Amino acid sequence: MLDPLVDVSTLSFTPGPTEAGPVLEMDAGRIVQAVAEFTSAFPDVRPYYATKCNPDPGVLSVLHRAGCGFEIASIAEMISLSALGVPPSHLIFSNPVRARSQTALAFQAGVSRFAVDSVEELYRTAASAPGCRVLVRLATSPQESLVPSEGKFGVDVPAAADLCRRARDLGLVPYGLTFHMGSQTLHPATLAAPLDDVRQVMTQVALDGIRFSVLDIGGGFPARYSDGVPPLSAFGDVLARKLAELPYAVSVVAEPGRCLVAAAGTFRCRVIGVAERHGVRWAHTDLGVFNGMMEALESGGELRYPLRDSRRSSETRLFHVTGPTCDSQDTFATNVPLSVDLREGDEIMVGSAGAYTATYTTRFHGFPPPRVTLIHPNG
Repeated sequence: MLDPLVDVSTLSFTPGPTEAGPVLEMDAGRIVQAVAEFTSAFPDVRPYYATKCNPDPGVLSVLHRAGCGFEIASIAEMISLSALGVPPSHLIFSNPVRARSQTALAFQAGVSRFAVDSVEELYRTAASAPGCRVLVRLATSPQESLVPSEGKFGVDVPAAADLCRRARDLGLVPYGLTFHMGSQTLHPATLAAPLDDVRQVMTQVALDGIRFSVLDIGGGFPARYSDGVPPLSAFGDVLARKLAELPYAVSVVAEPGRCLVAAAGTFRCRVIGVAERHGVRWAHTDLGVFNGMMEALESGGELRYPLRDSRRSSETRLFHVTGPTCDSQDTFATNVPLSVDLREGDEIMVGSAGAYTATYTTRFHGFPPPRVTLIHPNG
């Protein structure tokens, strides 16, 4: 006779020490240091942190106190920042296509700067935020960054000039231009081409009496992972050279994200099992692609995070490190040296994990997203 089925509703589950889920530790001191490094590399450029990169309230508070403004793409982000005391004058709504309600609510709350990249959005913005300041978004190449993120937004020089003229005719303020060179851009010269486009648009619309107030150079500035990256000062040098070629001076802002928070983050995850298959050693952890490490998959494995383990044995062996789901794509590191005697319950620390991790997550298979904790220099 078969045993009667257990009533699932009566079951309870208390996570064990290896089942509590990953934790992302964010070092507040390193965030402040990164802001200082950015402003040193880009004198007179005001950073507007890309909120989506890591929207943890503790992280946002540190950035606010460090003098950052914020780039937002939704009302939810605006509300989160408002709760931290960030005034609407410190926000740029740079999502070029928004639901009418998003534009209207942001405008009613005091946000006055909005990005656009189409005639349709220009008319919608004029209806929802009359008299606001608009930044027309230029297109850039999608091939220049390690994590390609461009190709969806932006227009060419003639279309940008046309949008500026139409904005004025609709009673909007053609406030400036914006572009975004991708994500984890590794070549400082990438900045040159969009700045050449900026110069052309400025020259063309000046003939119609339009002068811009602001240039928003977007984000994409790199953070260090396992491999070296060019210094931010190299990007700053290109910017300074190209700004000198513009027909007149404008205020410059940027939307850094990754370079301000990536290095400040360390994932602490647990090994839930170790296995050897076909001569390959696998470390299964409670952290995976779908609950924090999506960019490893998105970049095709090109984004390689520095890993170390709590056992710290002198002898190491190459491991593939994979997540807790049964999905075959849930592997975020391959052929990384870890302790040869790594075992269940050991801890793996994933460095440079502060960007696009805790926010870029799901509950796929029911596994929890990571918890975020802020660590201050003095404990």
